[in-house]
Amino acid sequence: MQTTGWEEEFREYVRTRGPALLRAAHQLTGHPLDAEDLLQNALTKTYLAWDRIEDRGALDGYVRRAMVNINISQWRRRKLEEYPSDDLPEIVTDSVAWGDVHERLEQALEELPERMRAAIVLRYYEDMTEPEIARKLGISVGTVKSTVSRGMAKLRTALGLGG
Repeated sequence: MQTTGWEEEFREYVRTRGPALLRAAHQLTGHPLDAEDLLQNALTKTYLAWDRIEDRGALDGYVRRAMVNINISQWRRRKLEEYPSDDLPEIVTDSVAWGDVHERLEQALEELPERMRAAIVLRYYEDMTEPEIARKLGISVGTVKSTVSRGMAKLRTALGLGG
């Protein structure tokens, strides 16, 4: 296949500047395969406009600007493909796994000191406010807050959820 002078000039440009442009594309996309696609699209636009680009020293800027514009367009297109819904998808859960968590939680609750267990049960099972719990247990609101906080930390640790 016979190539013209400008086509050979374009090929030489891609050979010499391709690796640097690919690094820039990777910085834009964060993924190597997406970067290759982005650079390919930008080089296609550059190829089509090659005869209109008079300042060959500005080629890198032209290709980088094309990559930014293409990346933004693709990002916008992906965003438009996601639509909100009034209905939540049905979530299928494994009842055995939830039962196991429930049993582990009950066991962890039993291992807590009595006042700590009472404060957590009143707060999260009975949905009482901190002042209501303070009156019920005869302690200050500050003590309720610290007791519940320490108890929840112990439960998280016991359930392997971090502390």
